[in-house]
Amino acid sequence: MQVIGILLAFILLYPLTVHAYVGPGLGLGAFGAVLGVLFSVILAIFGIFWYPIKRFVKKFRSGGQSEDASK
Repeated sequence: MQVIGILLAFILLYPLTVHAYVGPGLGLGAFGAVLGVLFSVILAIFGIFWYPIKRFVKKFRSGGQSEDASK
């Protein structure tokens, strides 16, 4: 019974003709927008983790002394 329902849904939703065209401008714009969102998420994650790592490396290089104690 489920096979008949899936087959019926496939037949009803299957397009016989497609009347759409994505030109190079829209295609490149959509591609650029997706890449922009992905890179912004990656940079946000990198920015969140960068400063604690930077502080740890600075503390490690200074021999374990904090910045306030050296002044």
